Amino acid sequence: MLILLLVSLLLFGDLPSTFAAPIDELVAAAKKEGVLELLAPSSTGPAGVQALGNAFNKKYGLNIKVNYTPSSNMTGDVAKLVMGAASRATPEWDLILVTDAHHATVWSKKLHQSFDYAKVGVAADLIQYDNGAVSVGNQFVLPAYNRNVLAAPDAPRRWEDLLDTKWKGGKLGVSTATHHLSRLAVGPWGETKTSEFVRAIAKQEPILGSLANLYTRLQIGEILIAVTMVDSFISQAKKDGVPIVFADGLDPVISPAYNAGVPKGARHANAGHLFAVFMTNLEAQELWEKFNGQTSALISGTTAHRYAQGKNLLQMNQNQAPTVDQLARQYGKILGF
Repeated sequence: MLILLLVSLLLFGDLPSTFAAPIDELVAAAKKEGVLELLAPSSTGPAGVQALGNAFNKKYGLNIKVNYTPSSNMTGDVAKLVMGAASRATPEWDLILVTDAHHATVWSKKLHQSFDYAKVGVAADLIQYDNGAVSVGNQFVLPAYNRNVLAAPDAPRRWEDLLDTKWKGGKLGVSTATHHLSRLAVGPWGETKTSEFVRAIAKQEPILGSLANLYTRLQIGEILIAVTMVDSFISQAKKDGVPIVFADGLDPVISPAYNAGVPKGARHANAGHLFAVFMTNLEAQELWEKFNGQTSALISGTTAHRYAQGKNLLQMNQNQAPTVDQLARQYGKILGF
């Protein structure tokens, strides 16, 4: 009887939803929602989000409206999400595309809407924070300088070169992204060496500011070196003809990741989950690279994957996240934030 029922359904009607592929079920659920509220880096820009949204809709046969909130202060935006949850407010965003360090805060507060991403084809090493987020792109973080102001032979070749007294007195810039430095502590350096390094950097009397602020200061020559800079600014500098470049040869290369995750209680959670899945496709990776400057080092065929070969790439896993977060706050105080 069961065989006859299945044959009948195949010939004369659709199979029940229980026989549908999991990705098809997610697409159908997202279609009913029709909207996605997306928090993503300001560097992506409206054109980048529109391109991603168009490709997303085309791939899945949807007509979802993607509303974009640009984030230039991810720490502040995540704090807003956490405060909203404390007052039981519905999240403003259905998907937050921010760094793994910021997702660590969301995870620690149990504010991710978990989802079985593996069942819809996402590779296991891309799934983070107890099924709460998907890793979609790697940043590369190194010291940066203005090659029109500082000659390449004078640029640092080791992280420890930043402690040379010639950089004392406002010649270095340190960003609010202190989690960059705290990643060294859970990597090859260990906490003792990293903490000593941060204290020594503080004694260099650096200029403090956001990454965007330090990028501007490099352009006008107010500082000679940014202790850490992300590759999205280096990519933008190349596009704009600005002479800001990475210092070459440093080991390890710090590599925060962009993660996409759905906040608990999101209005359009299915659209959020589906967009996170979409971001792991090569088509989305190419668009993310075009507009934001990154791809994932964990996805074969991407620029980041090729770059990572043979390098000591310092990535963070969720077990290390609490330590990175705690030390980032500690290092912020040491540096004067």
